[in-house]
Amino acid sequence: MKKYDVLIIGAGIAGLYAAMNLPESKKVLVLCKDVPWECNTFYAQGGMVTALNEADISLHVKDTIEAGAFHNNMEAVEIMSRTSLETTSDIIEKGMEFDKDSAGNILYTREAAHSVGRIIHAGGDATGRYMHYFMMVQNKHELQRNTLVYDLLIENGRCYGVKASVNYQPKTIFADNVIIASGGIGSLYQYNTNSRTISADIHGICVEKGIELADMEMMQFHPTVFVKTPYARKLLLTEALRGEGAHIVNERGERFLFGYDPRGELASRDIVSRAIFDYKRIHKGEEVYLDFSMFEEDFFHHRFPNITKTFASLGYQFPQDKVPISPAFHYAVGGIKSDTQGSIDGTEGLYVIGEAASTGVHGANRLASNSLLEGVVFAKRTVDQLLGKESMLHRTPKFDKDYGNILHKEKDKSYKQKLRQVMWNDIGIIRTKQGLYEAKNLIYDMKNREIGRLLELRLNTASAIVDAALARKESLGTHYIEQSIVN
Repeated sequence: MKKYDVLIIGAGIAGLYAAMNLPESKKVLVLCKDVPWECNTFYAQGGMVTALNEADISLHVKDTIEAGAFHNNMEAVEIMSRTSLETTSDIIEKGMEFDKDSAGNILYTREAAHSVGRIIHAGGDATGRYMHYFMMVQNKHELQRNTLVYDLLIENGRCYGVKASVNYQPKTIFADNVIIASGGIGSLYQYNTNSRTISADIHGICVEKGIELADMEMMQFHPTVFVKTPYARKLLLTEALRGEGAHIVNERGERFLFGYDPRGELASRDIVSRAIFDYKRIHKGEEVYLDFSMFEEDFFHHRFPNITKTFASLGYQFPQDKVPISPAFHYAVGGIKSDTQGSIDGTEGLYVIGEAASTGVHGANRLASNSLLEGVVFAKRTVDQLLGKESMLHRTPKFDKDYGNILHKEKDKSYKQKLRQVMWNDIGIIRTKQGLYEAKNLIYDMKNREIGRLLELRLNTASAIVDAALARKESLGTHYIEQSIVN
């Protein structure tokens, strides 16, 4: 029987940085569902937060918990900010090139709800792509493509590995330690900015196994997304655009956000998303735009080369043209509950890091560009914890049950589309008690139909989100529940 020391589910920043920190003496396998670059890290534009120095830690912590509506785990926030000094230095020392000025100094930008510029970036607006490539090159361990995990092998409070579809064939992969780094839940929503591979399978397995999910009502929507495209992944317009001075305007060119928050474009994401959603709801049929006309052309093309190129292919000339925008699902703030060293309570040998995890670091709303930082910081801490444990021999039980031949059923595609509409309409930016109950009933109805394993897992996760949203009666951060008005 082939067995690994460590199995990592996911090849985004969290999974790859964990692999980078595992010695070559360990037998490690990194799994990715598709090709390695089809992940959320690859599409991250804005940058990565880092505390500027010791003095900035307390201010970074303050910004993070204010954006998180004071729902954060304070210990986790302090750990993330303090450890950033170590992990950022490590990444730079290993050869990662961030954007610099002509004198060779690293450039910092500022995004919404940050009190200072502390975000480093690469390739202008391609930070995720550059960091992902850098970490792929650094990875000395085996990486396996086209591997979709559909079950965790858990017995008597211990994880022994996974069952997966590898090149469309069912396989069992055993490991002493399994690290979940599978990302969020994006493709549950009709409008989202996520990679097509992000479909909430692992969260759904955790629901089935009784592993706790936390803060699942806290789903973050990005305010500035171009949704007029036929593809599932909509086109993100990075928050760094507003950080550098772009405006959000109505059809008459008016900056209406100040009517919702005195910070205007630089209010936190939850506030800006709700403001745009509400404005469009009130002014039916009216478009909202991102306006770049204040930028010099050379600066814009240098600072945002990928956005310039992508939108040029759609017929837009930036910075001259305004672009219509809408909020879209962006980031799962909640996730699989873990401590600050990636451990999952009650399950030995199973860890979770990155967007899949819920350490409480983001509270009720993630501060812009804290996600790449969270991925590296908690990957490092989890690997340190894992390597510090004594290896113990365990007899591997027999796991007979397999879902490999029933991953998909005939009507799954139409049910999946219906689910995505329900999630957007009823469990989205603005929620109502009635809408949540209607969503709950529809999800329950779908779960009782003839469906495949993967749709069942999606529905498990959707149920967890709607139940968490119903349980929180008051609005907080990204969870905004509109109270019914009784005459």
